Amino acid sequence: MVEQLLINDDDYYVPDANQLVTEDDTPVDNFASEKQQRLLVGSIYSSIHQQTFLAAANVGIYHTDGQPAIVPDVFLSLDVQVPENWWEKQNRCYMVWRFGKPPEVVIEIVSNQEGDELGRKLQIYEQMRASYYIVYDPTQQLTEKVLRVYELRGRRYFETSENWLEQVGLGVTLWTGKFETRQDIWLRWCYQDGTVLPTGDERAEQERQRAEQAEQRTQLLAERLRAMGVDPDTL
Repeated sequence: MVEQLLINDDDYYVPDANQLVTEDDTPVDNFASEKQQRLLVGSIYSSIHQQTFLAAANVGIYHTDGQPAIVPDVFLSLDVQVPENWWEKQNRCYMVWRFGKPPEVVIEIVSNQEGDELGRKLQIYEQMRASYYIVYDPTQQLTEKVLRVYELRGRRYFETSENWLEQVGLGVTLWTGKFETRQDIWLRWCYQDGTVLPTGDERAEQERQRAEQAEQRTQLLAERLRAMGVDPDTL
């Protein structure tokens, strides 16, 4: 795949989006990876409302002139959003030169040994200058280490034991629980205190429980008032 260049009025070379393959309709994932991707993307949209960002799964990133796109399982880019007309060719995927920056976080979910997540992909994301590269290896295909976090320092990635992503204001954590009826160990975004970002369903359940607790407190107070000879309905 070769990117052709155009010259605009300012004599600045930009890749011609019409020459790029933004999607090829090739299925690339399994049930577990797809659900994990949906958890990561869905929970951040359900929880973060005060900041502009773009999170996506299996969307290509064009990063270097003359190079094909790389497709992380999940990425997060702050202070950008999808253009209004997302059906236009140049808006269908993440072109670094259009968004003006690479994503802050790229995540790869390992399901086999063919992806070369600790080799070629690491080098590409390092060259792209994504601030954090996260490798989640739930079945330990690559090493015994399930979660690896790489931080860009200068021009190189360094593996860190710190799961708090300071430049993003979020962290990642391994969480055991049920998502969409499936009990498993999941990779999740978290706040600095380790609390995970809730999904829409979890947030709704929390609201239901709070409403139920409030109703129980109201009923208990009413019973105490009646025991004291006070009719709570007249208050």
